[in-house]
Amino acid sequence: MAGNSKRKGAIRTGKKGPLVGSGGRGKQRLEGRGPTPKAVERDKHPAAKRKRAAERAAVKQGSVRQSRPRDRDGIEWVAGRNSVLECLRANIPASALYVQQYIEGDDRLKEIIQLGNDLGLPFLESPRGELDRMTDGAVHQGVALRIPAYGYADPEEVLDEAFDSDRSPFLVALDGVTDPRNLGAVIRSSAAFGVDAVVVPERRAAGMTASAWKTSAGAATRVPVARATNLTRTLVAYKRAGCTIIGLDADGDVELQSFDPALAQGPLVLVVGGEATGMSRLVRDTCDIIVSIPMYDETESLNAGVAAGISLYEIARLRDI
Repeated sequence: MAGNSKRKGAIRTGKKGPLVGSGGRGKQRLEGRGPTPKAVERDKHPAAKRKRAAERAAVKQGSVRQSRPRDRDGIEWVAGRNSVLECLRANIPASALYVQQYIEGDDRLKEIIQLGNDLGLPFLESPRGELDRMTDGAVHQGVALRIPAYGYADPEEVLDEAFDSDRSPFLVALDGVTDPRNLGAVIRSSAAFGVDAVVVPERRAAGMTASAWKTSAGAATRVPVARATNLTRTLVAYKRAGCTIIGLDADGDVELQSFDPALAQGPLVLVVGGEATGMSRLVRDTCDIIVSIPMYDETESLNAGVAAGISLYEIARLRDI
């Protein structure tokens, strides 16, 4: 009967006296620890060890792309024998070449050391642990190249220098171009078609990384790259200085081959939008005219570097008329 403390077994006796109940003190022993973690989430489980081994193997084979390490002050580290060799072949400015101590050499390493000596780079031997730390754990294969931070020009100064030249200023501005290879391609085309400088935003845009240097094929040493804190304000200042701001967009009002040669021969700035989003609304509203590249099929848009190259060629041709 409920509540009958006189029934047999209702009160348990022991050395410390009768015990009627725990008063909630034994509640924790009744609570569970939650769902059992998956096997791959348990560090000591064989499945978790197999997963970590597969990830390490994927990194060594190059199927997992790691971000290129960069210091806080903008110094960039290029790691890996192929990457370092390509940078040295492209004569990308570097400040030091680091090679792991007691490393086994091959033909690539021999060429890396030879190119480094030809370029007069400081040659430093470092322990493996030090290379791991400097490259932030990247797969360096015992070789790392240190590239100093790029010295960006001032947007106002590049315009002033362009006005001081014999020809009217011709600048290119990139709005939201995030692929450094596209930036390098634009710089290369700019050098080929007489552009005075390339202007990029400070945020949400590609900078002068090793990829940009390599794609420019040395043109970055001849065409200055300026970094604008606010691209819209910079374009407004260019307009007040007498420049015509030309935007490049697939939905432009004027086709490129119908562009007015009189405008092309005066001071102008060509604005190229990003790969996916194009020009921002504020930058587009700042432009005096929007031009488009006519295409024969249903291709929605061109790569930013390709579109810039085509437009620069046509504008350069009109400027020489």
